[in-house]
Amino acid sequence: MKVLIVGSGGREHAIAWKLAQSPLVDKLYCAPGNAGIAQIAECVPIGPMEFDRLAAFAKEKAVDLTVVGMDDPLVGGIVDVFEAEGLAVFGPRKNAAILEGSKAFSKDLMKKYGIPTAGYETFTSAEDALAYLRTQAKFPTVLKADGLALGKGVLICEDLLQAEAGIAELMQERRFGAAGDTVVIEEFMTGREVSVLSFVDGKTIRVMTSAQDHKRAKDGDQGLNTGGMGTFSPSPFFTPEIEAWCQAHIFEPTVAAMAAEGRPFQGIIFFGLMLTADGPRVLEYNARFGDPETQVVLPRMENDLMEVFLACVNGTLDQVELKFADNAAVCVVLASDGYPEHYEKGLPITGLESFEGDPSHFVFHAGTKRNEAGELVTNGGRVLGVTALGATLREARSEAYAATERVHFANKYMRHDIGKAIDEA
Repeated sequence: MKVLIVGSGGREHAIAWKLAQSPLVDKLYCAPGNAGIAQIAECVPIGPMEFDRLAAFAKEKAVDLTVVGMDDPLVGGIVDVFEAEGLAVFGPRKNAAILEGSKAFSKDLMKKYGIPTAGYETFTSAEDALAYLRTQAKFPTVLKADGLALGKGVLICEDLLQAEAGIAELMQERRFGAAGDTVVIEEFMTGREVSVLSFVDGKTIRVMTSAQDHKRAKDGDQGLNTGGMGTFSPSPFFTPEIEAWCQAHIFEPTVAAMAAEGRPFQGIIFFGLMLTADGPRVLEYNARFGDPETQVVLPRMENDLMEVFLACVNGTLDQVELKFADNAAVCVVLASDGYPEHYEKGLPITGLESFEGDPSHFVFHAGTKRNEAGELVTNGGRVLGVTALGATLREARSEAYAATERVHFANKYMRHDIGKAIDEA
């Protein structure tokens, strides 16, 4: 089969890497891809929001399945465009991708169907939001841009001063554009965060192994929110008992709620959970694989990924049993110093040849390209994800950090405490 992947980051590289192992797949395309993906797929210079061009390419090349990795095209309706052209595509339709595309929609859905989440209020006017903050909010509190904001539209405000500045940033200065036209003000929850990815075919859900991301840019969970600085899998805090509770009270009810709303969900639902003292609560939903969670979950997955994708598209996921190795994985993101704000691009990267043929260490490219001289260079804030497998989380962490020393570029930056929570388990 021929497969087209839409996206250009570490998540898409991990998906391509896993699909390349499937005996069902004999040709991979990726639009637009990156320098790492180009080693296993034919990269095509079409942007992820150019739906008509992507569909025309899929038709021209007789692509059997298109896999959409990114949130923007899913929320924008790429699946609807492909289906209207009679093309098979993996991902939710626009009316289901709203689960990620609108925080207000997802919060209202959870309230309506009794899915546990933090208390909240929704505002479309800065004045009303400020009035609420000044009279009713408890601090710390959380401000969330309603729409997509590259994973960075969430502000944790310790006091009223920070919250007022946050409303100005989101709603008045419009730092994230239209994403901040509506803002959700949410109660602050404490506990362990857990990421749970799942496959969904509209009615059946199959949950993958757990993971935990590290969003803040600096050690000790300091600094600005990023797209993710590293992750580990599985989470020792996500016990079989907690998983069973979430299956009954969060995972299956979410799929049933979307179907009941006339928005059947096919694709990936990412559950961002907080394990509070009062039980698990939903922090957020995403409508696609997480990045960098994908870079630790897929290396541990024993199933043929193509088979699972096809089961989701064909509505036969109930016949699939997911299997994950009894091991652990840790991913450390190598970023450009200055990310997520200002950073230099175009710096040569060396050392990756040492990973070729290595069965337990992987480098997934996020922001890379080839320059005119053919050199591999940095081309983004998050540059590479270095993933290592180990028998235990501690071993995987040790191996991942050792492997980061094999990679060199001039402004290499990383957190040094990815997986620190493992020591508290």
